[in-house]
Amino acid sequence: MAPPAAGKDLLTRGPIPLTLLMFALPILGSNVLQSLNASINLVWVGHYLGESAFAATSNANLILFFLLGVVFGISMATTILVGQTTGAGNIAEARRVVGTCTSFFALLSILVALLGFIVTPSLLRAMGTPDDAQPYAIAYLRIIFVALPPMYFYNFLMMTLRGAGDSRTPFMFMLLSVVLDVALNPVFIFGIGPIPRMGIAGSAVATLIAQTVSLGGLIFHLYHRKHFLCIRRGELGLLRPDPAILKSLIVKGLPMGLQMVVISSSAIVMIALVNRHGSQTTAAYGAAAQLWTYIQMPVLAVGSAVSSMVAQNVGARLWDRVTTIGRVGVMYNFVLTGALVALIYLFNRAALGLFLPDDGDAISIAQHLNAIVVWSFLFFGVTFVLFGVVRATGAVMAPLVILVISMWLVRYPFAALLEPRYGADAIWWSFPVGSLVSVTLAIGYYRFGNWRKARMLLPEQTPPAEQAPTTGAGAPALTVTPQD
Repeated sequence: MAPPAAGKDLLTRGPIPLTLLMFALPILGSNVLQSLNASINLVWVGHYLGESAFAATSNANLILFFLLGVVFGISMATTILVGQTTGAGNIAEARRVVGTCTSFFALLSILVALLGFIVTPSLLRAMGTPDDAQPYAIAYLRIIFVALPPMYFYNFLMMTLRGAGDSRTPFMFMLLSVVLDVALNPVFIFGIGPIPRMGIAGSAVATLIAQTVSLGGLIFHLYHRKHFLCIRRGELGLLRPDPAILKSLIVKGLPMGLQMVVISSSAIVMIALVNRHGSQTTAAYGAAAQLWTYIQMPVLAVGSAVSSMVAQNVGARLWDRVTTIGRVGVMYNFVLTGALVALIYLFNRAALGLFLPDDGDAISIAQHLNAIVVWSFLFFGVTFVLFGVVRATGAVMAPLVILVISMWLVRYPFAALLEPRYGADAIWWSFPVGSLVSVTLAIGYYRFGNWRKARMLLPEQTPPAEQAPTTGAGAPALTVTPQD
């Protein structure tokens, strides 16, 4: 059993449907807040600073998205390691994971921030940023690089807390960050009282202050409530990186990070195909994609919650609960994603009208492509939930391979080869075809693959600890190191 300090947020107890839902809702709220924050900031820049400033922000945000994606896999590996060790009741090992990850993220964020600050002009030129937008982009991006360490470290703490079973605290401090960012944007963009007018740089300064205050508040909160994962003055030795944990972070985290690269690179080549059909089709695709972002949000939250919950139950060797968590996650996907898909079909034109003029050709094209594509997000959701289950054991290569097959070896060739004959419809149909391939492969691996034997920390690296009682007969043991 886990010690009392960890018991409050333990995901190995209680009814699975309610526990998973209550854990997923704050994650969903955090995702929505981040999207709204980015949109509101773009409104300030686009409406009041002009097209050049808007283009600069768009280019800079592409770089920021990539930089945050770089650490996604490492953050996810942290969640799983903390979840497994917490679920196993081995809090000493969980604290050693936190110590190693703290040092790793601190060093990585400082190095990336320094390098990025120096190479910002060259980076923007290499991207082909328009000449009139470059001065704005340099001013904005250099401050964003200064803000990168608190961004990285907040992301690390958020994923650590989720692994420990707490998704509510990260949501509350995300809310604080977003409120501050939205409130401070006009203050620093236009200047008020003693604060000078800073233009686009002011938007980045608002983000820097909001992220730093939120991170500081979160750290103070954790130490004030004596969180069981906090490292105190007499325990600074835990910050010395553990080679086995560090190796696991990189070896397991890299394939999960590469999944983001596969998805983003696939999106780039698909938009290149869409652009061939003219600005109306591109506008239609862009508007539809905005709706798709919100359709995917619930299952992205459920998939993340499934990973945290499964990790703890794998650590506790409760394999019957692992199976049930997967089933419940798939059920929530059909309910939540299905409801949004149904709404889109019922109000297709009205929803697209939020982004497109009602009297143009683009809205009709967008209606047509939505009718072809939107239903396939149900199958994307099943894939994402099953990925959430298997990667929580340490099986990270199969999801990456399945994504490569479905997006690069099926979806893109399908669209490119059939486009000359069927036009843009070949592109739209490539989405459901790719989704059907990925869900078929994911189900096959879930049922017949060896993911139950995967490990985050390899047996030869760490001796086994005493295991928590299990109700799953014949389940493989989690390997962790006792530190008592």
